[in-house]
Amino acid sequence: MSRALSMPELVNPATRARVMSAARKLGYQPNRAARGLITGRTGNLGLIVPDLANPFFSTILKGMQMAARAADYSVFVADTDEDASAEVELLRALAKQVDGIVLCSPRSVDVGLADLGTDTPVVLINRHVDNRPSVTFDSADGMRQAVEHLAALGHRRIAYVAGPRTSWSNGERERGLRQTATATRSDIVHLGYFPPFFDGGVAAADLAVASGATAVIAYNDVVALGLLSRLGARGVAVPGQLSVMGCDDIGMSAMTHPALTTVSAPTHEAGRATVALLLQLLDGEADTTALHRELPTQLIVRATTGVVPAPDHRPAEVTR
Repeated sequence: MSRALSMPELVNPATRARVMSAARKLGYQPNRAARGLITGRTGNLGLIVPDLANPFFSTILKGMQMAARAADYSVFVADTDEDASAEVELLRALAKQVDGIVLCSPRSVDVGLADLGTDTPVVLINRHVDNRPSVTFDSADGMRQAVEHLAALGHRRIAYVAGPRTSWSNGERERGLRQTATATRSDIVHLGYFPPFFDGGVAAADLAVASGATAVIAYNDVVALGLLSRLGARGVAVPGQLSVMGCDDIGMSAMTHPALTTVSAPTHEAGRATVALLLQLLDGEADTTALHRELPTQLIVRATTGVVPAPDHRPAEVTR
């Protein structure tokens, strides 16, 4: 019975079928620890994120868990609390307990990520480093879509509330903004860098109003929600006086009033893709220097963006 369950390819198909039928009737469940002694695998995968409270990362976790469960793996999660110095330390500690690790939106420098000092397979998500397998989002194209949308509404002075200085995706967004600004003859006002939290958006709102911009793009939806809160407290109408956009399309972005225009990233798909890459690496079916998958982003137009307001309808600071 043991061989039929653990090494079915070595057992006669008819015998294997009888054993599997008997196992189902008896409600047999294989012992993962015992199986691990044979295979050398733990049956666990690890996920390290900067902030699990951010729905962007929890959605990635859901996608990863779904794919892992289908492959009979469990997922361990560690949160660095936006502390880049904790990433490598957590990774090395987690490597002893799992078969592979997903390092999500790491803040560490590229040099540190290129040589993580562990034999455990590691896949990066939302970060691309040349010699590491990774899954990323086309954030630069997302900004192209965002700026072109705002330009079509007449906006030519657009503020960008930047995220963490060490965020790779923030750099990609800034690259997309610069490229599209030239094509649309738009002026991008760089504000930041701000923490990628609700409070970061609250702190940036007054600067956005004072910048003279008629529209503002936030690093992520959570920051955009902070912007909307502060603008509402100041009596600045959105989008009547100032248009606001976010990034990521987290669940609550459609629940705000007005609903938030944003750039959607397929986070659930990304979570599944990282598990697929890890399993390829574990099975020796992949070249670690050639595995990179970029997922498309998509503009989601809702109610926080509108046509550029007439000068006498803009916030007071803008008309000074």
